[in-house]
Amino acid sequence: MTVSDSEKIPIGIPGLNDVLGGGLPRKGIYLVQGNPGVGKTTLGLQFLLEGRALGEPGLYVALTETRREVELIARSHGWSLEDLPIWEITPAFKRIRREDDQTMFHPAEVELDETTRPIFEEIDRVKPARVVIDSLSEIRLLSREPLRYRRQLLLLKQFFLERECTVLLIDSQGFAGRDSGGILETLIGGLIVLEKTTPAYGTTRRRLMVDKLLGVSFREGYHDYQIKTGGLVVYPRLVAAEHPKAFSREPVSSAVPELDDLLGGGLERGTSTLILGSAGTGKSSLASQYAVAAARRGEKSVLFTFEESVGTWRARASAFWPDVEAHLRSGAIRVVHVDPAELSPGELSSCIREAVEKQQVQMIVIDSLNGYLQSVPEESFLILHLHELLTYLGQKGVTTILNMAQYGLLGPTMDVPVDVSYLADCVLLLRFFEAAGEVRQSISAVKKRSGRHERTIREFQLDTQGIHVGRPLRESHGVLTGTPSDRGGEGPLLPPRE
Repeated sequence: MTVSDSEKIPIGIPGLNDVLGGGLPRKGIYLVQGNPGVGKTTLGLQFLLEGRALGEPGLYVALTETRREVELIARSHGWSLEDLPIWEITPAFKRIRREDDQTMFHPAEVELDETTRPIFEEIDRVKPARVVIDSLSEIRLLSREPLRYRRQLLLLKQFFLERECTVLLIDSQGFAGRDSGGILETLIGGLIVLEKTTPAYGTTRRRLMVDKLLGVSFREGYHDYQIKTGGLVVYPRLVAAEHPKAFSREPVSSAVPELDDLLGGGLERGTSTLILGSAGTGKSSLASQYAVAAARRGEKSVLFTFEESVGTWRARASAFWPDVEAHLRSGAIRVVHVDPAELSPGELSSCIREAVEKQQVQMIVIDSLNGYLQSVPEESFLILHLHELLTYLGQKGVTTILNMAQYGLLGPTMDVPVDVSYLADCVLLLRFFEAAGEVRQSISAVKKRSGRHERTIREFQLDTQGIHVGRPLRESHGVLTGTPSDRGGEGPLLPPRE
């Protein structure tokens, strides 16, 4: 039986409701598990604050943290815990004091009852719809034996079900493997696992996984998330098949006639283009040319730059296209600098989705994949992530341009950090070559799935007037090696740059 949307409650965390298939089923008991520092307490507070905003009373039961510690966490996010009851219990202090007063029973046996009984009394007094118990480690330690621990959990479950509460139980992940065959996991309605990893350089990366959720279809696998001022923000894993959209597959012009001729009329809407070339061959400028042409048509573009700052891009672009500042002010072109040490792949996908779905952006430029690779260090994950992203953008009718720098400047062969050429619908190759004692550039379309294209190699030039593409270099041989021969005169070459 599947839980209907009316029987679900929002958890109060952006993105997590999407992962949960709309929210948590009401009147259930769920476990949030993770090591210290993953944001378990923050998640619990967001769950209760969302309930408060919806008029549902809540209760926070602090077994291992003090009220002051909980309030400090809330204050760091700018939250007020006014009208949110916090029930604080400090069993460790009581145990130390009582061990000197009695010896007939083991202190833990007495204290387990004295720990749970006040919780029941407080819940009956407050009558909350949402409850957070932080954490179960104290109850586990006081139970001492697996059988007693299981009985205590069954008692808690029965108590909460009778009072129709939705409960989050917070637990440390370190106990997961020592839980006597998963006693807790068999009694709950859902399990959310929070994890964090610290790379050799850069910020801590966090991800979560819904391991179990009864009666609800949810997004399986890992999802990136961050702890920001204001709480957890989850970036659901992108599933391209969930975002189909009908659109017209029309040509996308660069506003450079010779370049459009090279591509058989231009790029095609809803396709991806990979621009390959050494550093300095003009990859960023070529991608920017398409963005400026789109802005002049009244379309929106977003450029995600990894190596180039926004200020540097503006200065360079303004030298080529005088109207670029007007397009930046109007929002037709937006440039976002990405720090791969800080931004996770999930957050980048979320930014792209927001641009496409909320801002109606029709062109996305990622400059470059070399920087993007640093945020996804494992090649297999990069390929899968990029495949899903390109499929999603293609289904939305977005024209995508990806830049990738090749190693080296001149020579017959040049390597790339990872081969993604088979993912792209179109591949443009920019190369340096030597002619008459001068370093020049060439451009060729080596692949285009969506239609015809020239097999020629043309000269490519950047100057203060923008981008220029010359006639095919038919009199030259070996241009792609960097040292052409048998060039029959100066005819095909463009005049020197200004």
